[in-house]
Amino acid sequence: MRAVDIIIKKREKKELTSQEIEFFIRGFTNGEIPDYQASALAMAIVLNDMTPFETADLTLAMARSGQTLDLSKIVDIAVDKHSSGGVGDKTSIAVMPMVAACGLPVGKMSGKGLGFSGGTLDKLESIPGYRVDLTTDEFKKQLKEKGIVLTGQSLDLAPADGKMYALRDVTGTVESIPLIASSIMCKKIAAGAQAIVLDVKVGLGAFMKSLEEARKMAKLMVEIGKLAGRQTVALLSDMNQPLGNAVGNSLEMVEAIETLHGRGPVDFREHCLHVAAHVLVIGKRAKDLAEGRILAEKSISDGSGLEKLRVLVQAQGGDVSYIDNPAKFVRAKFISVVETPRSGIISQINARSVGEASVDLGAGRAQKGDSIDHAVGFIIHKKVGDEVKKGEPLFEIHANDEAKLAEARQKVLTAHEIGGAPVPPLPLFYE
Repeated sequence: MRAVDIIIKKREKKELTSQEIEFFIRGFTNGEIPDYQASALAMAIVLNDMTPFETADLTLAMARSGQTLDLSKIVDIAVDKHSSGGVGDKTSIAVMPMVAACGLPVGKMSGKGLGFSGGTLDKLESIPGYRVDLTTDEFKKQLKEKGIVLTGQSLDLAPADGKMYALRDVTGTVESIPLIASSIMCKKIAAGAQAIVLDVKVGLGAFMKSLEEARKMAKLMVEIGKLAGRQTVALLSDMNQPLGNAVGNSLEMVEAIETLHGRGPVDFREHCLHVAAHVLVIGKRAKDLAEGRILAEKSISDGSGLEKLRVLVQAQGGDVSYIDNPAKFVRAKFISVVETPRSGIISQINARSVGEASVDLGAGRAQKGDSIDHAVGFIIHKKVGDEVKKGEPLFEIHANDEAKLAEARQKVLTAHEIGGAPVPPLPLFYE
């Protein structure tokens, strides 16, 4: 069996066997198959798709490329929540502490930013000292003692995916349902969560542009979860406009902290409460969504959710004073308020354009290994359906380079469309 033959077979739109997939993933993991061949296979998959059986085989091969955790001896049930990527999506940073505060252990391995979507780890790393490289033993110990872990992918868990994830970001192979589904689910299976809530984004600022695409991916991931013996549920949520107001690492951290204080944008708060309710139901801490929401709301009102975030940050070596005093987060050198050019009603805020502009400012990666500027980003003041008056603040740019600031201003201004006719607000969730 040769790697090049497997690449050619997929290029010719033929179905790969489980043995071929296992051979390729094993060889890529141990270094026998180089990056350029893995990139070629990824591109062939992007162009020619994979069957559900191929995707399940790819998922399990990547999950088996390293250790797989059994958390049943540590906690009675461990839950995980995952988003398929979005703009302004800092949901995990608020939801995981809310859920843990309700007595449900949450162990999450997250990723860095991919393409125009921000990564949870990049946001957490804006807290000085916060470690995202916990070992497997540290992961288990913290889950047992603190009831909450939010770290990067351990080198000994699904290492094939860690390598592939970094390659996809810089080879134009992010947007593929099989590659996204297998990447998400192999980490969940390897990390040992018994119950998983998937937040699948739909729209301009998501990898899935249509409900049909998102539904296909959601069903595929739920099916993979079931095959692996995991309780799995998927939500389809809107990503046509940024979630909340903040886009950018430190800015999003501040917004998540504000939300745990009971403040913050209404749409983001509602999104978090709905996701948390689902996690509490699937984790058997609430009998239905109504009870789950009540528990999640209580974790905000009594401060226990915020306290769990403090516990998480402290346990992973972060400077907890940033949670107590968010004004300490690094600030950009230039902060520019952009005014509304004319009166009317916001008919669109293209989330993808906003996400790409934030990457251009330095909030994301153009190449593998690029460093992140945690200070830069945007505060988007309006939502689709809002009435605006000429001259009022439309958005803020936080930049460390004046030339990049000027480019970002034009790109994000163009992302805002203002019309005259009333436009209904976008739904937070579709199904």
